[in-house]
Amino acid sequence: MDPIPLPLDELVARLGRWSAGRGPLYLLLAARFRQLIDEGLLPAGVLLPPDRRLACALAVGRTTVVAAYDTLRQEGRLVRRQGSGTRVAAAALPPGPRVRETSNPLFLHLLERPDEVILMSCAAPADPPPELTRAYRTMTFPAGDPGYHPAGLPALREAVARRYGARGVPTGPEQVLVTTGAQQGLSLLVRLLVAPGDGVVVEAPTYPGALDLLREAAAVLHPVEVGPEGVDVREAEAVMGRHRPALAYVIPRFQNPTGSVLPPLAGRRLVEAANRHGVPLVVDEVLADLGFGPEAPSPPLSSHGDVIGVGSLSKVVWGGLRIGWVRGPAPLIARLARLKAIHDLGSEVPAQRVAVRLLDDFAPIAAARTRTLRAAHDHLRAELARLLPSWDCPAAGGGQTLWARLPHGDGVAFAQVALRHGVAVLPGATMDALGGSTRCLRLHFLLPREVLSEAVSRLARAWAEYAPQAAQASSPPVSPATLNAITV
Repeated sequence: MDPIPLPLDELVARLGRWSAGRGPLYLLLAARFRQLIDEGLLPAGVLLPPDRRLACALAVGRTTVVAAYDTLRQEGRLVRRQGSGTRVAAAALPPGPRVRETSNPLFLHLLERPDEVILMSCAAPADPPPELTRAYRTMTFPAGDPGYHPAGLPALREAVARRYGARGVPTGPEQVLVTTGAQQGLSLLVRLLVAPGDGVVVEAPTYPGALDLLREAAAVLHPVEVGPEGVDVREAEAVMGRHRPALAYVIPRFQNPTGSVLPPLAGRRLVEAANRHGVPLVVDEVLADLGFGPEAPSPPLSSHGDVIGVGSLSKVVWGGLRIGWVRGPAPLIARLARLKAIHDLGSEVPAQRVAVRLLDDFAPIAAARTRTLRAAHDHLRAELARLLPSWDCPAAGGGQTLWARLPHGDGVAFAQVALRHGVAVLPGATMDALGGSTRCLRLHFLLPREVLSEAVSRLARAWAEYAPQAAQASSPPVSPATLNAITV
């Protein structure tokens, strides 16, 4: 049987923070490969990339990869034959059923053991507000409540519905499903609405967690480019007309990762186009409350027509408060609730009771969070301008991240160098289904000022090491065909 090839970008993602330890690089690389093979994440028969290609992707010398491969060959974990490449050796245990596991660097970095690496790859508040602690301390439980609420605690469904109503979108509690974070809300929607082979419109770039879910569902992605004013609505409308996809997913306000904001008229046109073509429009509202300016946010897209909204408290309050919601037509919410009941019988009740209290007095919490974010945003941009002036880092009007563009080179390769200097960043290519954003990085500003300063210092040292190599490699360019022709 022919060996199974593994995409290079997926392997690099699975390797994670492989170089963050101590010792020679080839031993660190071999140790990470050993772990992936022993855990079954690199099953028997998988064809690994040629030495030169992997070395280029990891921004190391070819001898590092050759030595790592040889170490594993001597251990019996790899088989290397001239002309047929490097394969994972036969496993000691029979393989189990194949399931798709995440290769998303955002999630994989969270699964790594704590180390000295500064994580600029996962954007989440590090410290909960004092209101959260007070709410837990004073929480009580009513008698006679079994604790199972698959659709969500009634009081919380009502609180979320009131919140939409205050924003000009009349909503009843029967239109709200409480989920374990927005990620579960997206997961349930994909499970319910997307079958293998169905088309889905996504922004390019977009939130990588959504791409993971859609790829797991074997969806056919129809990416539409995002510009300074959000998704290209004209192109999105054309794609919906041509393909009649099962779903469209957008982030209209402080788009993740670019930070763009879709103008109100463009948003109305997008909703009308989706409704006209019968395409369910899923709107990610997780970052919508994190605007830096004094002006009131524009009405949500759900005020223009039929829209499925997904929100959470994770970005304003704390990521550990796993409370999210889906707002949509009551029949859809009822179906989602039945699907959710199969998986967890309902989200955690104490967290839901706390969420009710927080939503009752939400404005001060959101205002305090955005003040902190604005100050951190300004500090990070100032440090980048001081130490990395060749990088293009436009200001964001809200949210949690900057979208930085390198003057040359490749974001995936630079991220490997940055990792060896003690900072993890998210390469743009991991978020772009169009295959673009290769020179971009997503940098969050949710760390204390002194940590942000140290992170930029490390990035500057990494860039000083990487930039000369990248500049030399960019002229003349090496074509993909040439890279693919390189063999062991």
